[in-house]
Amino acid sequence: MAWNEPGKPGDKDPWGQRRKPGAGGPDLDRIVKDIQQKLAGLFGGGSGGGSSGGGGIRTSGIGLGLIVAVALFIWLVTGFYVVNQGERGVVLRFGKKAEITEAGLRWHLPFPIEKVEKVNVEKVSTIEIGYRSNRSGGGKSKVPKEALMLTQDENIIDIEFAVQYKIKDAADYLFNVRDPETTIVQATESAVREVVGKSTLDFALTEGRDQVARSSRELLQTILDKYKTGVNIVTVETQKAQPPEEVKPAFDDAVKAREDEQRLKNEAEAYANDVIPRARGAAARYLQEAEGYKASVIARAEGDARRFTQIASEYVKAPAVTRERLYIEMMEQVLSNTTKIFIDQKAGNNLIYLPLDKLVPMGDSARAPSAMTSTESGMTPSPEVKSGASSRTREDLRRRTQ
Repeated sequence: MAWNEPGKPGDKDPWGQRRKPGAGGPDLDRIVKDIQQKLAGLFGGGSGGGSSGGGGIRTSGIGLGLIVAVALFIWLVTGFYVVNQGERGVVLRFGKKAEITEAGLRWHLPFPIEKVEKVNVEKVSTIEIGYRSNRSGGGKSKVPKEALMLTQDENIIDIEFAVQYKIKDAADYLFNVRDPETTIVQATESAVREVVGKSTLDFALTEGRDQVARSSRELLQTILDKYKTGVNIVTVETQKAQPPEEVKPAFDDAVKAREDEQRLKNEAEAYANDVIPRARGAAARYLQEAEGYKASVIARAEGDARRFTQIASEYVKAPAVTRERLYIEMMEQVLSNTTKIFIDQKAGNNLIYLPLDKLVPMGDSARAPSAMTSTESGMTPSPEVKSGASSRTREDLRRRTQ
């Protein structure tokens, strides 16, 4: 028999407490009816003493429909979304791309039918190769695994790059690669290694830095387009290019020697640019002088030939006169270069001394220039002195012939 059966002596519960008169267990049917009445009153139903007739059923149906309508409205409202300027909204229907929306207020079928992934296509992002910037305290930390590369001449170079990119296709960026940034880092490292591997150390460190960056950008864009990542590379900038720290002092010495070599070459070129034009000018001057001398010699020879021809024709006409004239002209030419003349006479043993420099008046400074004229060989008598000497020479010749 149950422990709480009424009417037994010592009506107690299992815990030893005496039951109160009229107390009983909870009535579950009454609790359910109370809940039904409260819901019916909440949605406009009556509170008729627990009866569940046809009117109560209709009232419950209307309340349930209203709940469903409100829930459906709230669910549809959750489909509105805003795409900011510079972004693209990729609408996914059951995980598959349905459409791409532009900036503005948009609507899609709410979750779980459709959802939206927003991608900023105007933002320029930066990826660092060979180093990582410290966002908190500034500075940067090296990543030797990415920075050390081998050049064509089998030297090691420590090079760092910064890659800036934008998203050109939001759908490709979201679905074609699992981790776009990791893909860009690996593709950039591969492209830079290929370009550096085809360049020498000196070229990559000096005049070829910009060319290495341009070639790396073109190759990187080709790789990413082949992968269909939806990424457009804006720039690839060389942050630092130097030999490893272990060999940097020796490399600095080599660079200094190379700079000295270039400086000496520049000085030699400057000296050559100064000497060669002057040598060419001197050579041209010598050529012009030679041409002038050649022309003068030819003209003089032609003049002498014509003169000899004319003298020969005159000699045929009058040989004696021509000989005397030639002799006199020759004596004039010879005696014009001396200031002292000695004349030998057949009648005696004495020589006549004619000091022409004394006979010419030297005291008169006004007449001195007219008495003597300058030639290539020095001072010569003036024409008047030469004519007097010529007359005396003719007389002497005439006496000798007699």
